[in-house]
Amino acid sequence: CLGGAGGLEAVVTAKAVSTGWIPPTINLDEPDIDDGCDLDYTPNKAVKLAKVRAAITDNLGFGGQNAALVFRHYEHASA
Repeated sequence: CLGGAGGLEAVVTAKAVSTGWIPPTINLDEPDIDDGCDLDYTPNKAVKLAKVRAAITDNLGFGGQNAALVFRHYEHASA
C-alpha cells in the first residue's frame, strides 16, 4: 500500500500540470501564517489556474528510499 502512494501522487501531479487543477489540502482550516509559514495554500477546495508550468512531488520512504519527480508542461518548439 505504501509503495503505491508515490505512483498515485505522481499521476495527480502530472494531471495538475496537464489540466491546471490544483488538488486541495484537505482539513487545512487554520494555516500557521503567524509562525512564518505563509504559502499559497489550496485549503479544502481545488483551484483552477490558467497554466501550471511545473510541479514537484517528493516521496520519502523507510530506509532512505527517497525520490523526487519534476513534471513540466510540454511546449512544442515552433520551426
